Order: sequence, then C-alpha cells, then structure tokens
Amino acid sequence: MSESNVRNLVIIGSGPAGLTAAIYAARANLKPLLIEGFSAGGLIPGGQLMFTTDVENYPGFPEKITGQELMQRFRDQAAHQGTEIVTADVTKVELTGGHPFKVWVEDTLYLTKAVVIATGARANYLGLESEEKLKNKGVSACAVCDGALFRGQDVVVVGGGDTAMEEASYLSGLCSSVTLVHRRDEFRASKAMVQRVVENPKIKILYSHVVEEVLDVKADMVTGVRVKNVKTGDSHLVPAAAMFVAIGHTPMTDLFVGQLETHPNGYLKTVPGSTRTNIPGVFAAGDVQDWNYRQAVTAAGTGCMAALDAERWLAQQGGH
Repeated sequence: MSESNVRNLVIIGSGPAGLTAAIYAARANLKPLLIEGFSAGGLIPGGQLMFTTDVENYPGFPEKITGQELMQRFRDQAAHQGTEIVTADVTKVELTGGHPFKVWVEDTLYLTKAVVIATGARANYLGLESEEKLKNKGVSACAVCDGALFRGQDVVVVGGGDTAMEEASYLSGLCSSVTLVHRRDEFRASKAMVQRVVENPKIKILYSHVVEEVLDVKADMVTGVRVKNVKTGDSHLVPAAAMFVAIGHTPMTDLFVGQLETHPNGYLKTVPGSTRTNIPGVFAAGDVQDWNYRQAVTAAGTGCMAALDAERWLAQQGGH
C-alpha cells in the first residue's frame, strides 16, 4: 500500500461538474487531484455527455459540438490549469473517520483535506439488446438534449412518472407526434402533469404496453418500436424516428452509502444554496445531487460552487 502526502482536494468524477470544480480549484492554487474513472462498471471519464452525439445547448458553441469533444475541452482546460488527473476508479472512501479523508484508487491510498464528489447519475434503460445498439442513433434518455434532432418527426417516450410526462410534453412542442408507452394502466406522475399530457392532442398514450424491440438495428437508426399489450399479449409496430427512455436515473453513490446523507431517492443531500454535505469538508456537485435539472451547464455551475465552497472551507481550517 503506497501512501502519498495529504492533498488539499480530491475530486471524484470527470463530467462537467468534476472538471469545472478542477478548473476553479486549480486556479485557486489548491493543486487538485481528479480521479476521472476508468471502467464501464464504474465512472465513465467525461460523464454522461460521452453518450451524447451533438450538443447544441451548451453556451458558447453556436455551431454545435459533440459531447466527447466538449468534455475533452473541459479536461484539457483542467489539465492546463494544473489539475493532476488519474485515470482509474475510486474503490473505497473513508469520510467518517475524521481528517484527513481517505480515498483509495485500487491499491493506492490518497489522503486529502477536502473532497468534491461529482460521480453523477446514470440513466436507467429497458435493457433490450436493440436499445443498446441504437443508443445515440435515435435512442436517448434526454429529450432536452436530443429532442431537437427529431423536429417534425414521430417519436416514442417510455415511462409513467413526472420525467416521462415532462419529456412527452416537451417533445410535443417539437415533434409531429409523441406516443407515450407505459406498462401500467395508470400513471404515477402528479395529477397536474398527467392532465397536461392527456389533454395534449399530439400525444397518444398506450397504457399497459411494454417495448419489445427497437427497430432497426440493421439500418443503424431508429425506424420504429415494437410494443406489446401486457393484458392481451398482442404486439404491433409504432413507426418512430426516436425512442426516449424516461424511467428514471440512478445516482452513482455506492461508495458513500452509510457515510453521507441521501434523499429518499438516493441522491446526495446538500445544504440548500451550497454544495456542502453532512460531513464538513465533503462537497457534492452535479447529477449525483441534482435530479431536477440534470444538464451539463447546471452541473458545471455546481462544480464551480463546490470548488469555491471547498476553497473557503480550507481557508477557514487554516489555509491551504
């Protein structure tokens, strides 16, 4: 077990939140260490934007930019400002044993005065082979990110909660029609949101249906969705240019269970108006603590907040 000196700040995660925190922390001369992740089973370097093809809503890029290129620019900027980046997964953290905090990256132990958690959240998918093969080719988990690519076309939304209602309503303003597929015969979303969807003439609702297959893998693009009525067993094809999956997200909090307070839905709790968690010196930014907005620009904003919060906290502890 090799052990390094105590760091000022370790940042876990390398999406917009983690990398923005790194940029600000490096500029404040905190000499941050960023653990960016490595494996598909752990954190994805670059975060969820790595699964997005064209980003058209990030300020400053009128000509649009790919998610991968945008995150590479974030990473280059963090490194240029002086961030040390490790491409590996954090395997364990100890945040409750007093200072310094302990962060293990495989067999290497890092000691740090402060931690920014920016591990993000992953979208839940249906688990179909055809869905996996058509991700970013018409299969998406973010209508705000990708809806405009299918302007004037027919699309499908899968889900029955508030997110599904929001996605369907949003897409109805862009697309010629929206078919909402829900496995139960009633929605679990709030009444007001359900009413808005039910009354929208551009949204067709298929209750008690599940998606069997997304077409067409051979064409390498979405051409339709085969759905099955769970009550009758009958299947039929819904022609569509895209399928938006809105069955929730899972925050990447496994490392912190039992150490940090979470909301009932599993997201990390932060003090309103800040990125502070229940442990002084530990801060959370981005989608791991935000299930409401989940946009690159809002994640980047909270990453900035986390770096400033960490810098101020370290100064109060006697400088850095």
